[in-house]
Order: sequence, then structure tokens, then C-alpha cells
Amino acid sequence: MIISRTPFRISFFGGGTDYPGWYHSHGGSVLAATINKYSYLTCRYLPPFFEHRIRVVYSKNEYCMTIDEIQHPAARETLRYLGFERGVEIHHDGDLPARSGMGSSSAFTVGLLHALHALQGNITSKEQLTRESIHLEQDVLKENVGSQDQVMAAHGGFNHVLFLTNGEIVVRPLPLPMSRLRELNSHLMLVYTGIARTASNVAESYVSGIENQNRQMRILKDLVDEGIRVLFSEQGDIKPFGELLHECWVVKRSLSRMVSNPSVDQMYEEARAAGALGGKLLGAGGGGFLLLFAPPECHARIRQRLEQLLVIPFQFEFTGSQIIFFDREEDHSAAEADRAKRTIQGFREMQREM
Repeated sequence: MIISRTPFRISFFGGGTDYPGWYHSHGGSVLAATINKYSYLTCRYLPPFFEHRIRVVYSKNEYCMTIDEIQHPAARETLRYLGFERGVEIHHDGDLPARSGMGSSSAFTVGLLHALHALQGNITSKEQLTRESIHLEQDVLKENVGSQDQVMAAHGGFNHVLFLTNGEIVVRPLPLPMSRLRELNSHLMLVYTGIARTASNVAESYVSGIENQNRQMRILKDLVDEGIRVLFSEQGDIKPFGELLHECWVVKRSLSRMVSNPSVDQMYEEARAAGALGGKLLGAGGGGFLLLFAPPECHARIRQRLEQLLVIPFQFEFTGSQIIFFDREEDHSAAEADRAKRTIQGFREMQREM
């Protein structure tokens, strides 16, 4: 049995410039961090005692005989990509809900690749997990997703990620002192709006015409460098980081009417009235989690104004996708597995005849 643990991420600046349709022509830049909320994938070879060959457990239970029968797109295509021929069982558990802007889909794909590779006896690098998960989501599944989620899920940490026009991805961990990271963390609030949405649908509303959003995209890219300058500022004042988040949100909302909605706008204005300096919906927008930046002394007042919503405490994490449990028993040979299967089938036939 193999268990992988893969972090969710929060993205501060540059979201949108990580879409291939943009960065292959203009280059992209993202400032993002992973947090201590995770996607867990448990995988094992399925013993030959069941009538099904494949079991996939997430919000649904799937019992299948072939890979083609699997309804979960990422599970189906990952098993196909890795050439699985034996029976397998997959369980997914997550600390945060899906479709919430935290990169959960990519965390699932990265974590599943990691676990299944380990089940096959293969060691994978963070770069390989990034490359393969991007290929599966963008080329195979044809999702309207960027490339930052896969990078962050695989690598973890607090990173400046560059997307070059030749397709190369450069991950630059930011060497911020722990005291500065704790200060930033203390100013952030993660609020669940309760609105689930499919990121691919929201992204499609502006990605298809992304070349016509030239001015907005360049501003989003420039905000990455401004945010980094604030974090490394010798003056030490971190409040401008929140003001930049507000500027980022204003620009992002102008990309498409689907990025926000009246309910989210009201939540955001309530938070601003209670002391938040800035914030943004995470991911493509439309719902999910709202990231707020506010002085710590304002947090209680913001919680009171948004009392109907869940505020999720979190810390930054720096490990990326990991195998946290590994118990790979010696595999039965194909002949042994076939004999076992025939024995069980014979036993069942005897029972039916009795």
C-alpha cells in the first residue's frame, strides 16, 4: 500500500499568465505558496478475490473491470498513461473541498501520479511529476487550466515561478526569513465562500480571448515583481502587499463577468469595511476560497462581519508532494494471480451448484 500527500496552494500574483496560450508568446510569472492542507491518495494492487478489477473511491465509489469504464477523468487517464494492467484500488481524501480555487484538481493528479509510480517501484522527481501532470491535464484531458497548480503541488514551498516562451518552467524558492513568512502568514485569512465552481468553465470565459487582455495580463505579471519587492523591503512594512492584492483583484475581475458575482463582491466589501487591505478569490474565480490580507488586530472584526462563513487557519508548507507511507509487498507473478483467480471462480461455481 502506498499513500501520497500533496499540498494545496494559494496564489498571490500572476495567475492567468501561467496559461500556455499566454506564456508561450509572452512569458509568465507567478508568486504562490503551498499550505498545510493536503490531498491524500491511497493506492494498492487489488487482490484477485473480487468481481471487479479496479476500485476508485472519492465522492463516489466506482467498481470497474477495465480502465475505460472509470468515470473519474484524472484517475482513468493516469492509469492509462502509466500502463496499468493489474487490478488496483485508489482512495482519495482531501482536507479542503474540491472546486474551491486551491488547486485541488492538480493536487489530485500529482498525488495520484506519485503514488502509482511508487506502486510500480519507480522513484519520481518533482520535475517529472510537474511535467507529467501538466501533460495529463492540458494535453490529454484538455482542461482549461494553467501550469502553476501542478508546479506548486509537486514542489511545495514559497516560490516565484517563471514560465518561459520555450515552454521551460523555472521554480525559484524565495529565501525569506522565517520571521517575515510568519508576519505574512499572520496577516492572511482564508475564507470559504461556500460557492463551488468548476475552474475550467470560469477560465474558459477569458482564456479563449486571452490575447485581447494584453494590458490586464501585463499588469498581473508586473504585480509579481512588486509583491516580491515588498516582501524583501528593507523598510519592513508589509501592508503594501495587501494593497497590491486589492489591485490584483480589481484587474482580475475585469477579465470576465464570471470571475466574481454579487455575493462574492458583498463578502469582499464587508471584509474591506472591517479592516482588510486587500484580497482575491483564489484560482480562476467564481467562488471557492477568498484570500484576505488584514492586520492581525482586524481579524476578529472581519470574522464577526463574515460570521456565516468558515475561516480556515493555515501555515505555509515546504515539502510538496510526498510518499508518507510505503508498504509494497512482493508482487505475485502473473501466473500466481491467474491461478488464484481461477481457484476463486471455481469455488464460486461450486457454491452455485450446491
